[in-house]
This record gives sequence, C-alpha cells and structure tokens, in this order.
Amino acid sequence: MFLGSHQHAIDEKGRLTLPAKWRTELATGVVITRGLDGCLFIFPQPTFEQMALAVVAQGFESADSRGWSRFIFGEADQVELDKQGRILIPQSLRGEFKLDHEVTVVGLFDRIEVWDPAQYTEMMTRVQSDPNAIAERMRLMIRNVKPAQP
Repeated sequence: MFLGSHQHAIDEKGRLTLPAKWRTELATGVVITRGLDGCLFIFPQPTFEQMALAVVAQGFESADSRGWSRFIFGEADQVELDKQGRILIPQSLRGEFKLDHEVTVVGLFDRIEVWDPAQYTEMMTRVQSDPNAIAERMRLMIRNVKPAQP
C-alpha cells in the first residue's frame, strides 16, 4: 500500500529514489507509464498486469480501445529497483512531463504518481478549493463502506 507525498530528486542519469517504506512492495518489478492529469504512474508489476489484462480484454476493434492501449502501453517501461531503491525514468517520459530535478512522489494506495512540484501544488489547490465537494464525496464513500464484523 502506498500512502503519503514526498519530495525527491531525479538525478542527472534520470534515476528516482523511491521511499524506503514502499520498496518491498515494488521488489517484484515496476512499470512506469503515462498517467493522467499531468503526472506519471508507477505500478507494481502485478497491479499493472491486472490492469493490462482489462485493457486488452476490451479488444482492438474500437478506435477508443486502440487509443487507450497506445496511451497506456506505448510509453510504458518495465523497470527494476536498484540496490539503492532507484528506478530509471525513461527520457521520453521525463521530457513529456517536464520532470527534472525536484519531483513530488505521491502514494495513492495501489499506485504511485510522480509530479512536477508546481503542477502538483496547482492541482491540489483546485481540488481543495471546494471543501463542500470533498465533504460530499467523503459522505458517499463512508455510506458505501460496510463496518468490519468482529
């Protein structure tokens, strides 16, 4: 499980050190790909494989399905953590998302996002600008969660 946000740096070789507390879950391999909203997604290999099967199951007959497959798989890269807990972010993705030097790394339970810090701050400002919308979304989620049985 990935939680929290962290400030990290991408080194001159394009390597990003991931938080130590996440490394065990990433030991089976990592897939990095385009994300949504202007960030990169990092998935543990098994999680990405489940998602990939769902994308492939949509078939290639529709233009939408083909486009989504290209988006998610076309720049994806399977990488492994080195002994220092670093992954190499491909130059094409670093350039596309303007990720150089400082980045914000965010854990979102089943995936990790990598953001340009200014873009992350801007996005969070938009989200937090409507506290009533946040409260309503939380209310709906809480209503759908069943209490644990003793």
